[in-house]
This record gives sequence, C-alpha cells and structure tokens, in this order.
Amino acid sequence: MKALFIGGTGIISSAIVRKLCKEDYAEVWLINRGNRRDRIPEGAHLITADINDERKVLDAIGDKFFDCVCEFIGFRVPDVERDYRLFNGRTGQYIYISSASAYNKPAANYVITEGTALANPYWQYSRDKIACEEYLMKKYREEGFPVTIVRPSHTYDERNIPLGVHGKKGFWQVIKRMQEGKKVIIQGDGSSLWTVTFNEDFATGYIGLMGNRHAIGEAFQITGDEALTWDQIYNTIADALGVKLNACHISAEFLAEVGDKYGFGFEGGLLGDKSVSVIFDNSKLKSLVPAMKTTIPFHRGVRIALDYVLSHPECQVEDPEFDEWCDKVIAALERAKSEI
Repeated sequence: MKALFIGGTGIISSAIVRKLCKEDYAEVWLINRGNRRDRIPEGAHLITADINDERKVLDAIGDKFFDCVCEFIGFRVPDVERDYRLFNGRTGQYIYISSASAYNKPAANYVITEGTALANPYWQYSRDKIACEEYLMKKYREEGFPVTIVRPSHTYDERNIPLGVHGKKGFWQVIKRMQEGKKVIIQGDGSSLWTVTFNEDFATGYIGLMGNRHAIGEAFQITGDEALTWDQIYNTIADALGVKLNACHISAEFLAEVGDKYGFGFEGGLLGDKSVSVIFDNSKLKSLVPAMKTTIPFHRGVRIALDYVLSHPECQVEDPEFDEWCDKVIAALERAKSEI
C-alpha cells in the first residue's frame, strides 16, 4: 500500500505514521512544511511543501497513484475542494478527519453512533467540519470520489494531558495549579461522561480502515471504550501526580460567558463539546476492524504523558493570564457564596 498523509506529524497522525512505518505496512509519504522533522519516523518519505501550493504539490507527486490519501489538516470547505482537485483520480481512498464535536449538541441520546445527527450551534469549528463532510459525500454520491469520514473525539498522546478547562497555552498551568494545591476549575458538577483515547489505540482503528473497500462512502467514529466522568479524569491526573485534587465546580455556561471575553473559546469547547455527556458506540468500526480496543486506559495513558511532560521542560508552558483568570473566577464564586 502507498499512503500519502497531508500533515502526518500531529497528535493523531504521528501515531498512525509511526505504526505504519514500524510494521512496514505501507509505503508512507508526507506532505507538510517540514517544521516537525523530529516527529517523522525513519522510512517515511517527506515532501516539503505547503499543501495550498497546488502546482508545487503536483510537481512533487508527479504521476504517483496513492492507495490512500489521509487528510489531517482540512478544516474548511476550500481545503477539501483543493484536495479534490489534487487527488481525484489519483487515489483509491481519501480519508478525511472530521470531529465527533460535529454531533448534535445536545444530542437526543447520550449514546452516540454514526447515525446521530450532525449539528453544533455553539462551535464554528464543528460547523465547518460538517460542511466539509457534506461536500465530500456529495462528490462521492455524484462522482464516486472514494471518501471515508473519520470522527475522532478527545485524542491525546505523551505530550498532552486531556482537560476540560485550560487557557490558550495548553494544559500545563492546570497541572502546575494541582502541584501547588490551588483550586482547579472543572466545568459543571464533574459528573458528565467523557471519552479520552490514547493516540496509539486510535491508530489501530484508523489503519484498519485504510484500503478497506467497505469503508468507502461511510463515516466512522474512532474512540476508546472507556467512559469517565470529568471528576474521575481530574482525580486520575492528581493521583498520577501524587497530590490531592482541590476541585472547584463551575457551570459551563458561566465559564463560557466569562472566559470567552479572554479568548479562551469555552463556548465552543465546553458548550459545543466537553460539557455534554457522551458514550460512543464503536460497533460499526469494530465490524471492520476487530482489533480495535482500548489497550492504554486513561490511568496508564496519563502516567505515560506526565512522565514525558515532567521530564521535558519545553512542554511546561506557563500561562500567567489563565492562572490569574482562574483566581479571579474562583474568588468571585466564593464572594457570591458569602453574600447570599
């Protein structure tokens, strides 16, 4: 199999590329700007180019035909329109990474299947993904363009700690607050269900769809099987750090209103995603990929991630603006309690 990745060095795609190269399953090609060469494994072929420079890309790939083209950085309709121009007739399968956040919020049922309606009034990112899916499926229905849609949920790797509420610079400031014994904000009452998936498990499901004719014209969600409450997620992180969690529960609606003034994006990230209980039914995926299962549960995955982050100072990016905002919000809540 000859596979071309558009991107290939992100949280999700890097695990897939590593697994393909390690197992010698495919001849792997990557199109990206080459800024993350340390994440490109030995054996992968790099085409250093901006995917939007269509002429340069066409010159680079020449007359190559790819069994599978894997799109990981397509966020808006012009991105997939470009891919259609580039790869129509040049690939046997085009796999588009959408998002599980595209599912209807709130859904009529907390159990999510690929048949759950797509609609998200809270998040433009999700609506753009829905529009990309619609464009691609129209090309499949009318012209036979060989598309497969993949909808990941919250996927993480050794460099990332899954959280519900964090600032623009990522997760580290929350970890630092935990270490210092400060209160940590959790959206809602902490009891809503969520699914986090380690990227190596995701890779198993994704690779099982590559080159699979039964996947053409279909959508699949790829997530782990483990459902945790947000309190369980944060307590598991605290356990791995060896500290006691000092939680402060605040409504997602309130956080969205006071957080978006600072550009934290909580309306989309919380109201449009992480504050809603979801359990994913992966039976459709497993009917094609029986090997798909959770091999790295969260209590193991978070220790893998923390071991890496704590030993790599470059991952410890402080965010004083978010830290100050947390203190202000928590203090305001405490004042409100005392004044009532």
